[in-house]
Amino acid sequence: MSNNQILKNDNNEILKQFNASVNFDKKLYLQDIKGSIAHSKMLALQGIISSQDQKLIENGLLQIKDEIENGSFVWSIEDEDVHMAIENRLTSIIGDAGGRLHTARSRNDQVATDFTLYVQDKTKEIQSKLKTFIEVLVTIASDHTDTLIPGMTHLQHAQPINFGFHLMAYANMFKRDYERFASSYERNNYCPLGSAALAGTPHNIDRFKTAQLLGFDSPTLSALDTSSNRDFALEILFNISTTIMHISRLSEELILWSSYEFGFVKMSDEYATTSSIMPQKKNPDVPELLRGKTGRVYGNLMSLLTVMKGLPLAYNKDTQEDKEGVFDSVETCEISLDIITAVMQTLIINKDKMEQACQVGHLSATDLADYLVQKQNIPFRTAYYITKDVVELANTLNKDVSGLTIQELRTIEKLANIDEDVISYLDLRNSMNARNSFGGTSTKRTQEQIQSFTQWLNNI
Repeated sequence: MSNNQILKNDNNEILKQFNASVNFDKKLYLQDIKGSIAHSKMLALQGIISSQDQKLIENGLLQIKDEIENGSFVWSIEDEDVHMAIENRLTSIIGDAGGRLHTARSRNDQVATDFTLYVQDKTKEIQSKLKTFIEVLVTIASDHTDTLIPGMTHLQHAQPINFGFHLMAYANMFKRDYERFASSYERNNYCPLGSAALAGTPHNIDRFKTAQLLGFDSPTLSALDTSSNRDFALEILFNISTTIMHISRLSEELILWSSYEFGFVKMSDEYATTSSIMPQKKNPDVPELLRGKTGRVYGNLMSLLTVMKGLPLAYNKDTQEDKEGVFDSVETCEISLDIITAVMQTLIINKDKMEQACQVGHLSATDLADYLVQKQNIPFRTAYYITKDVVELANTLNKDVSGLTIQELRTIEKLANIDEDVISYLDLRNSMNARNSFGGTSTKRTQEQIQSFTQWLNNI
């Protein structure tokens, strides 16, 4: 054999490897079989294939499903993709009837159908995990509607809030995530099958029947759009990216809260590890990994956006690059939700440390300004500067504003005649409960949020 022949053979093998997707799109075997069974039933109902052939096709596909799931199915790169692997095996089992299955469809609409079914299935699974996690947050929050914790802006102590209120902020984030997935599911629940290569088919098919058999609301409207549409994949990647971003934000707070500087929480030993050389130190490895997952998930979204940005209508081979990133992001999201749920369920909360931290940073200073506005009819900006003087006094006395006495307050010239009831306004718990506007941090309003979420969770 000449060197040129060897090179040609090597190139053929490389090209097979480069062109094939079966090594990763075999994850879609269940959706491919489900779609093919539905397609065969529609073909038989329309008289395009016989009922006998349909039964052979369906039974053969169910046998292939069993073979794949028991590990006896042989995947070959020669088949190129999951669709041809299953069709070739079907033909080897049932003969010519297997060749009738591809009537009135193309691999273009077939892969769009399989991938849409996968995304829809995973959307529901992620929604279920989100619901479970939200339930955990709401349960913990309900036990801590009177537990004080510093509310922060710019990571600086700002105002006293309750820990339940803080957790409910995350519950609201993840509720929006749930609703995004729900909205995407509804928007994308249309069946691509029957669009064929790009322009439909001359066969007398019933796309509405196929859609019904597969659980879609109806068929897609434009065959030309359908064969190259990957918006549904981009949506799940965006939805996952936003969810992972929210998990990362919570993970960051868990990392901070578990440090010696904060000491607000302690993570179970299952989710934190000791240093390899410093046995006294426990590292928040799991939240750090959760925080780090954002990079790969964001990358998967940007990758598919980039693939799609320059594609003309209709199908192009570029879209073979659509699946691996989605598979990876889905798996990352599902395990991340499982892990963060377990972390929160086993979290040990140090209420005393949280309340001690509220006594640093003059968290009730704004309450003094509000008191002066409400009780003394002083313009807020003037009240702001008086309060600034009080903060400087407290710093001089090495005290928190909440610990000042009435006598100390009266040493400020403009507060010489201040009423004694001002002291109650500076109390940290009173300060928290004073923020009783709708959506505020008071115990009452936090409990209302929890009740609202409980009702929502019971109805979804």
